[in-house]
Amino acid sequence: MKRAWVILAAGAALACAAAAGDHKASATSADVDPGKGVNFYSLEREVEMGRQMAAEVDRQARFLDDPVVTEYVNRLSQNLVRNSDARVPFIVRVIDSNEVNAFALPGGFLFVNTGLVLRAKSEAELAGVLAHEIAHVAARHGTKQATRSELVNYASMPLVFAGGWAGYAVRQLAALAVPLGFLQFTRGMEKQADALGLEYLYRSGYDPLAFVDFFERVETLEKTRPGLVARVFSTHPMTASRIKAAQKMMQRRLAPRSEYVVDTSEFQDIRGRLVRFEDRVAPRRHEDGPVLRRRLSDSSTTIDAAPDDTARTPAKTGN
Repeated sequence: MKRAWVILAAGAALACAAAAGDHKASATSADVDPGKGVNFYSLEREVEMGRQMAAEVDRQARFLDDPVVTEYVNRLSQNLVRNSDARVPFIVRVIDSNEVNAFALPGGFLFVNTGLVLRAKSEAELAGVLAHEIAHVAARHGTKQATRSELVNYASMPLVFAGGWAGYAVRQLAALAVPLGFLQFTRGMEKQADALGLEYLYRSGYDPLAFVDFFERVETLEKTRPGLVARVFSTHPMTASRIKAAQKMMQRRLAPRSEYVVDTSEFQDIRGRLVRFEDRVAPRRHEDGPVLRRRLSDSSTTIDAAPDDTARTPAKTGN
């Protein structure tokens, strides 16, 4: 009996440590290794678990059969991965779905819906969402969250069931068929993914403001067209506090640059290709070549807001 109490006490202490680590992660988003922290899963086990989950997605999802679009999304994603803290290689798949969504499973399995590509107005916006998902993998949030759940179960388990690990193992294996459980992160994890994603976006040469632009528009989209945005997105909306934290992080950690990539003609071509495939009405494409946002001073920033039927021009800043 005494041994059981020791186990439960240790579980409770580890749960508190995990919670404290989560709070610290949200406050210090630029860790040397954001993947550090209380975690029962080795990196190898995490990759294998992600592979099993990805196999389940493969069985259930309908994937886009277009090598041009899939190659573009993969290339864009791999560039962000190279500029991230991820310690695993990524496999990228494009799902043929109108739902605005992207998610990354533990171990580097990234899934991107065509609906996300269609709703992004620029390459930087699409890259911002992908960078955020890559950040979840780099910080190992999926298995950290699973660890927290196990610790809570250990701490709250009645003593009479202290030896019932077999039933727990069965439930754990059954959960592999439900990847959503590994995608529901705490507020601290979401804030850390915001900050890391902004860093990865910045390192890759994109305008980090595009990340905030997109999620603000997604929040509006969910209100006007319920059901179009995936529940994973809507359960963690870009709230005012997250927007403020993201803006503060950009001011403190990301030195202003004279130019950022906002959009490319290739992205607009890919978007138009998807529109033709799905028989949707395509907005008129932007001017050819990369679109750059220029900063003339550090005091203010003008965000591009050109309507879909006009050519986007570089946004300038100044007093």
